Amino acid sequence: MEGDTTVRRLKPFGIQHYVAHDSSGDQVRCGNNGYNGEPKRKPEVSLYLLREGLAASLVSVFILVLWGLVHLSLQQLVVGKPTGEFNAVRARQHLEQITSAGPRPVGSQENEVLTVGYLLKQIENIRAETAGGPHQLTIDVQHPTGTFSIDFLGGFTSFYDRVTNIAVRLEPKGGAEHLMLANCHFDTVANSPGASDDAVSCAVMLEVLHSLANQSALLHHGVIFLFNGAEENVLQASHGFITQHPWAKQVRAFINLEAAGVGGKEVVFQTGPENPWLVQAYVHAAKHPFASVVGQEVFQSGVIPSDTDFRIYRDFGNIPGIDLAFIENGFIYHTKYDTANRILTDSIQRAGEQLTSHASMLKYLLHFYSRGRYVRDLAWATGVALLSWFVTLLSVLIVALLVTLLGHSMFWYNHFYASVCLYGAAATGKMILIHTLAKNLYYGLGDLYFDVSLLLWCCSLVWLTQRGLCSAYVPMLMVAFPLAARLLLAKEFKHKGASVKYCILYLLGLALPYVHFMFLIWVVFEIFTPIMGRSGTEIPPEVVLASLVTLATIFLSSFFLHFIYLVRSTKWILAGLGFVFIIMFLLVSCGLFFPYSGSSDSPRPKRVFLQHTTRTFHNLQGQVESRDSGLWINSFDYTGIQHITPHIPELNESVRTRCREDRPFCGYPWFLPVKFLSKKNWYLPAPEVSPSSPVEFSLLSKEETGWGTIKMTFSVKGPSHMSLYLMPHQGAKLSTWSFGDGTPRFDLSGEYFIFYSHGLDAPTWTFWFEIQVLTFYPSGPEGIISVAISSHYFFGKDQRTAQLEEILHRFPTWTFPSSWVSTYDMYRY
Repeated sequence: MEGDTTVRRLKPFGIQHYVAHDSSGDQVRCGNNGYNGEPKRKPEVSLYLLREGLAASLVSVFILVLWGLVHLSLQQLVVGKPTGEFNAVRARQHLEQITSAGPRPVGSQENEVLTVGYLLKQIENIRAETAGGPHQLTIDVQHPTGTFSIDFLGGFTSFYDRVTNIAVRLEPKGGAEHLMLANCHFDTVANSPGASDDAVSCAVMLEVLHSLANQSALLHHGVIFLFNGAEENVLQASHGFITQHPWAKQVRAFINLEAAGVGGKEVVFQTGPENPWLVQAYVHAAKHPFASVVGQEVFQSGVIPSDTDFRIYRDFGNIPGIDLAFIENGFIYHTKYDTANRILTDSIQRAGEQLTSHASMLKYLLHFYSRGRYVRDLAWATGVALLSWFVTLLSVLIVALLVTLLGHSMFWYNHFYASVCLYGAAATGKMILIHTLAKNLYYGLGDLYFDVSLLLWCCSLVWLTQRGLCSAYVPMLMVAFPLAARLLLAKEFKHKGASVKYCILYLLGLALPYVHFMFLIWVVFEIFTPIMGRSGTEIPPEVVLASLVTLATIFLSSFFLHFIYLVRSTKWILAGLGFVFIIMFLLVSCGLFFPYSGSSDSPRPKRVFLQHTTRTFHNLQGQVESRDSGLWINSFDYTGIQHITPHIPELNESVRTRCREDRPFCGYPWFLPVKFLSKKNWYLPAPEVSPSSPVEFSLLSKEETGWGTIKMTFSVKGPSHMSLYLMPHQGAKLSTWSFGDGTPRFDLSGEYFIFYSHGLDAPTWTFWFEIQVLTFYPSGPEGIISVAISSHYFFGKDQRTAQLEEILHRFPTWTFPSSWVSTYDMYRY
């Protein structure tokens, strides 16, 4: 067996030689960073080389230890003892009381009466308790009505009527000129108790209000605590506050408390716009600062199908702010599993201490290498590295395609590390294989590939900096620390080669940037893995996850590439990785890894949306052209209904719907404009629905204007949630309307979507639009425009039917079927 000190012949790439003294004292040449500018040949190099098993063990242990440190830091929610300023136990009591009302959609008694009543009672108790203190507390219940357009989900227009805001103003008794806004929302999506999204934030705000109102030290500025009752209706209540409330003009900064997961550490994932003083104030004031500028740039790129009130305050209020959210365990976000018992008290304590410290933020507001052959060979080596990346990604995507074709997509949804073993082993093995071949074909030595990695990270640093992206700090870390480590160890490597001491010290030099980079990798997978369960039927999740695993492998391996050229062999490493890959591929192909779980400890539910709907279609004369009823079923992940059909046999491909292009939004009652995400849906015939408060839709007037358009005015009376679809026919276009700023926006392939909601005691909804006829096309639908209205009954006795209840009981326990009653009425004009 060979030892570490064995002298071996290397096949160099004609680029580097090292000075080393062997046991006989003979010296090997070295110069110009090891490059001599001579043609490729095979000199002998006396160099310490690593054993294959030792090299693999060192790198594996390094990665596993850093991954463990990342998870250990994430589990450490509270550092030090609580200060006593925030009482997490009392905040938990608020959380349990709010969630005890159950799901709280806008317009429901649970949202508009029970929750509002509880919040007002607690706020009044705080006001009475602190009446003799140095601060005054003012309460205002706002019921705004308004409209705006937003470029979310392809873009649509929103109209809200008498939604609820509870605004609480805390300030010194002499008043305050400047105010900071803290925002949470207490409404929920249908069928979810919404403990993390966002009852826990409101519970935290109640307790922070109690703490600040009771402190003897005078606040420097005032604070508005906004308990927002209509966020899940696409950010409506925040728009009502920032555009209509008189206090809004005094707001100088805001903090938005949100959730995209359940518990853990709340992370700052958006700040700004601009205003770097805000980040400085956060760092100064926060007891547990935890932020990611990379998260901000990913979120604001639009690749995550979500949005928060941060956008409204930024875009409509022009106010700088901070967006915080829980991101762990997004698998149960917006499901029945989002319950109070899943949120740790330490998470509440941490969030409360953060918000308490943020209240002091406003006091900062107003103070505030080269020779010719080396370059050529470096270019060749860079090409090899880039080629290895491309071939590796392509190879892993082929594996992902095979998994998809075999019908086992999303096997990793409930078994994340199975994807690491499959795609990670494939990616790592492919890269090692390519560089092993390159090594045998004389295309480079170890040091050169260190230079290649450094060059590529420098290029990414320059590119990100030129684009003005703050995440340029990541490649900066990946350049500075490895370079420093390499320079400090140059003498060690020069005299002893790849000794164990050199490798250990080299890895220690990489520890800091790598542990941070692995945290960013954790964030990416913690966010995107659950999102694949609600991203619709059109995005292939295997491609997404396989790409993410491969990219993580490429980035992590960048400064380990030259190790391939410093080990004696890679055959056993490749054999081991090949064995892992083959075993995992066979296990996946056999269907061993089921994607979903109904476990109460760690649920991974499949999301399914069911609407018992009645659809009515009218012709140009106002007569009913056709009418049908059924259970309209949408799966919001790529697997569709393949795992559900064995449990509900009649739900199969024979009842799959087809889009009717001559009907607005295909003729189905879309609650939000997401038909582009979920093109696969199913329709089971069922009896008609008979809601107690059916929608009343009528054309009030139709007249020609003096400027050549046709103005049509409508009135609608219906439930708290409705969607209006406008589809001008070919040759006609909308010129103006009563929504937003008056200009029709976001033409979704010839259609317009208007989202409507109202609180209690809302009047009849009246709207109008003008349409201009340019050319008449007799081959299209009759008339000049199709108008459709869908109504959605998310709560109360109208939410359920016997048919819904019967099919819901047949869904397996690992599903989360969210259901309600709806109607769809279409008219031609």
